Amino acid sequence: MVNRHDSERNRAIQSGCGSSKDLERHGYQLRCGRPRRLQEYEVIGRHLPTEANPQPTLYRMTIFAPNTTVAKSRFWYFIRGLKKVKKATGEIVSIKVLHEKHPQKVKNFGIWLRYDSRSGTHNMYKEYREMSRAEAVDSLYSDMAARHRARFRSIHILRVVELEKTDDIKRPYIRQLVSKDLKFPLPHRVPKQNTKKVFSAKRPSTFA
Repeated sequence: MVNRHDSERNRAIQSGCGSSKDLERHGYQLRCGRPRRLQEYEVIGRHLPTEANPQPTLYRMTIFAPNTTVAKSRFWYFIRGLKKVKKATGEIVSIKVLHEKHPQKVKNFGIWLRYDSRSGTHNMYKEYREMSRAEAVDSLYSDMAARHRARFRSIHILRVVELEKTDDIKRPYIRQLVSKDLKFPLPHRVPKQNTKKVFSAKRPSTFA
């Protein structure tokens, strides 16, 4: 009989939340409704060497995935359709994580994607304001799931570009954030300690 903790652990592993060691370290208290945050991988693969082709062509691809297992799986999915190379007759030469050069700087990203809906295949362009390319793609998946009910497997990232110039920004919800005189209101302000009253006849309100 499978107990509740084992079933929760298996369900979390299948959803991409972590390995069994990670869950054991946290005592099975991890609750995951979605995969862990995405990382940017550079995957290089090729066809297995043969006598007819001892030096096969190398194919490099940038994959956004929660872990290396998913990154390899997505690589074989795309390379099988593009170059007719499948996992049984190919090999992974290299896989590494691409880190952001300036992770503390806020940047604007433009993402071209293609996704399969219930009615067909659609091309789309979206913009996001994040700290890294991986975070921008992670926000894209969340946005597509909320607005279009698009699954992770049905979204194909075509291109991710950092928008360095303000003129390159097309979406008004991103353009409004790059203004020089940008100001934000300060609601729910708590009064300072030196201006507080010792006694008051009415309950204090911070929503003024």
